[in-house]
Order: sequence, then structure tokens, then C-alpha cells
Amino acid sequence: VQLQASGGGLVQAGGSLRLSCAGSGRTFSGYHMGWFRQAPGKEREFVGYISWSGHSIDYADSVKGRFTISRDYGANTMYLEMNSLKPEDTAVYYCVADQGAISASHDPDYWGQGTLVTVSS
Repeated sequence: VQLQASGGGLVQAGGSLRLSCAGSGRTFSGYHMGWFRQAPGKEREFVGYISWSGHSIDYADSVKGRFTISRDYGANTMYLEMNSLKPEDTAVYYCVADQGAISASHDPDYWGQGTLVTVSS
């Protein structure tokens, strides 16, 4: 599975961004997918995931209510809609995929290259 994340950029606090993750190489629908992020000088952090069926979605408490994950099977793409952005959301965002569970305690098998999101105060 190859993953290509895009959509990062600079946004003011309170603004919105939508990240995309295009998957290729294998059957996209057979994989759970998700997002992690890593802020400068901090450890990598789980953001959220969406199951292969799209029926199960979960988020880290830090983004719950502000971020929304979705996937388009026809386009082989997953999205991360980020609203009410805060300076502490500044990080490199990585899309991930795995046939097993995706969570904060398990490193997924496949990682995209990351896209930088910078939120100014």
C-alpha cells in the first residue's frame, strides 16, 4: 500500500483545513486507515482512525468534536476535515493504513510521507 498525504498549509487559529490521503497499490477497501501527527519536539500522537467498512470511527480526545475522518472508496482517498484549529494542532500529519486495528498503542504497517499543518495564533 502506498499512501500520499496532501492538503497541509498555514492557517489562522479558528480556521479549517482538509487533508487528503490517496491510497494505491492494493485493495483500498480492505484496510483500516487513520491519522497520526507529530509536533516539533514532541512524540508522535494518534489522531483518529476509520475502519475498512467506514462504520467505526474514533478520535483522540484532543481533536474530538473538531476533526472528522471520512473515506471515498471510489477515489481511494481518506480525508481529515479539521475545524476550529488551535496552535497546538501544529504538526506534521501522517496518514496510515493497516489490516489490523489502528490505535494509539499500535504502530500501523503503512505510513504516508506526512503533510505539515501550521496554525498561527
